[in-house]
Amino acid sequence: MQEKDFVKKPAKRMRKDLVLIALMLTMSLAAMDNTIVATAIPQIVGDLGGFSLFSWLFSIYLLVQTITIPVYGKLADIYGRKPILIFGVIVFLIGSATCGAAWDMVSLIAFRGIQAVGAGAIMATVNTIAGDIYTIRERAKIQGWLSSVWGVSAILGPAIGGFFADYISWRWIFFINIPLGLAAIFLISKYLYENVTLKSHKVDWAGAIAMLITGSVLMFGLLQGGQSWDWFSWQTAVIIAIGIVLILITIQIEKKAEEPILPGWVWKKRVIVGANLATIGMGVATMGPSMYLPVFAQSVTGLGAMAAGFILASMSITWPLSSGLSGRLYLRVGFRNTALVGICIVILGALIFLSMPFPGPVGTLILVQMTLGAGFGLITTPLIVGIQSTVPWTQRGTVTGISMFSRYFGQSLGAAIFAAIFNSVISDKVYNAPEALQAKLPSVNKVVDVLQANNASSDVHFYLRQVFFEATHQVYLGLAIAGIITLIILLFTPAKFPVLAEKDR
Repeated sequence: MQEKDFVKKPAKRMRKDLVLIALMLTMSLAAMDNTIVATAIPQIVGDLGGFSLFSWLFSIYLLVQTITIPVYGKLADIYGRKPILIFGVIVFLIGSATCGAAWDMVSLIAFRGIQAVGAGAIMATVNTIAGDIYTIRERAKIQGWLSSVWGVSAILGPAIGGFFADYISWRWIFFINIPLGLAAIFLISKYLYENVTLKSHKVDWAGAIAMLITGSVLMFGLLQGGQSWDWFSWQTAVIIAIGIVLILITIQIEKKAEEPILPGWVWKKRVIVGANLATIGMGVATMGPSMYLPVFAQSVTGLGAMAAGFILASMSITWPLSSGLSGRLYLRVGFRNTALVGICIVILGALIFLSMPFPGPVGTLILVQMTLGAGFGLITTPLIVGIQSTVPWTQRGTVTGISMFSRYFGQSLGAAIFAAIFNSVISDKVYNAPEALQAKLPSVNKVVDVLQANNASSDVHFYLRQVFFEATHQVYLGLAIAGIITLIILLFTPAKFPVLAEKDR
């Protein structure tokens, strides 16, 4: 095996502006994917059938992408970022082309898995490359640009998906990735330079396989718990038992490996451990509004689907702005303290929602989203830039990959937690409704349909709106608690990150 060591090229040979465009194009492939697919689900199901399986279009993507990110991060340290990123884009495009040619729901789910294999490489390397070619002072602005891709995708994704589904064909939501991906490959190939020297190297394939299997089991349990089976069930117990055994096996494999995928030094650096635990907390918090704000806005506030989508997307205005401006703050007060400011703002956003009167003024919802976006931007950028700055080039892919894994693992955990909270409140309120309403109320599974159709009697409709209002409040209470836990984690994280000099990085 061969290892690639990075040596900085002369500045005149590196077209950073074109590399940044390539990174943004590449990031847009992964960022827009779920939003564009979600919009076209009715047309996809109408064409292919398999309604009972369609949720796996998202589950398989999240599962495969998340568990492959740490492996790609390590491989990027071994072989260089450029080949791993190009490989990821190519696989993503192959997955997109096959998704567009799918003949039934099962084949589409399988091809979404191929897409996710490429997406894992994209998410593991884009932020690593940004850390390679930009200084600490520049990286906040660059992370702001990269974060803006997610904001634009949140707005354009549904619009593009709806256009293709209504006027051309849902298959083009996948085919459109191909020209974007080819443009990104061209720019990366031509303008991103990595000088390499060759050394003997041994890849920890056993550890990689063990991690993939362990991650698959844990993520599968999180994605299916509370949906395919109850949390307190024998299936959950079996998943937990298998997961514990696999974790112990993976630890033993990694201890014996010459160069493990997750090296021991990662767990010995308090700043990296603290930053990753805080990133998990942030990932949990992001899922509250993502999952439940649109349905709240439509079912309780009475807005249309498009207006609800724009309220959700308002977070995408302040997130990249605060991310881009965070550099000025972390250069003054440090990475940890900047993240502390961010999590306090997130908690404030949750408290504003909790203080909101029924049924929820639109202006307050927008204020909440923009407050949360400002907080998330001040958490994500300082933490990822901070840990990247504490390690040399040969370790940066590893720490970036683990950071991205932490974020997506947190999102999966948040989805499971908030679904349990929301569904529990809805079920309790429906089953314990006032006697005068019980005969009129629909089943729990039909609550959203009744609210959307607006065809229930006025007392039933008003009661169900109140139920949704309270259930969503409990979700945001959970968001606030996740924020407080993250705050505590950051307080125990060292305030000073041991940043390496630029020449050593």
